[in-house]
Amino acid sequence: MSLTISIESPRQEGVIRLLDMSSAYAESLYPPESNHILDLASLEKPDVTFWVARLEGAIVGCCALVDAGDGTAEIKRMFVDPAARGRNVARKLMETLEAAALERNLAAIRLETGIYQPEAIGLYRKFGYAEIPAFGSYKPDPLSLFMEKRLGKA
Repeated sequence: MSLTISIESPRQEGVIRLLDMSSAYAESLYPPESNHILDLASLEKPDVTFWVARLEGAIVGCCALVDAGDGTAEIKRMFVDPAARGRNVARKLMETLEAAALERNLAAIRLETGIYQPEAIGLYRKFGYAEIPAFGSYKPDPLSLFMEKRLGKA
């Protein structure tokens, strides 16, 4: 099994398919006001690094790291094709984005996820993310879980 993770454009057919699947999944779980989904144009902004995971060349996962400009960044659009789950794709994406955050000397990585996504919450907890209050432009939401991991920089 050949798994590769690389920085790529989100504007390609395989990624758009994943983003559509991710959006449909979130929309099936949460009302619109509780979905904080970045659109394709937002994923192409200069402060966003977008990674694509490929298994044997096929696009099976993606995630973005959005630099907040304050020494922190936020994970957005983390998603693995259900057909490719159980193959460490999400773990490799997390390792890759955390390595990039450390290279950039970021103080923390943050994220927002939904309370009805135990697999995502479990992944983030396994990587050392802890619950925090709403951050940035987010408002407190009983359907959202806000998490953060402090990095090596003091």
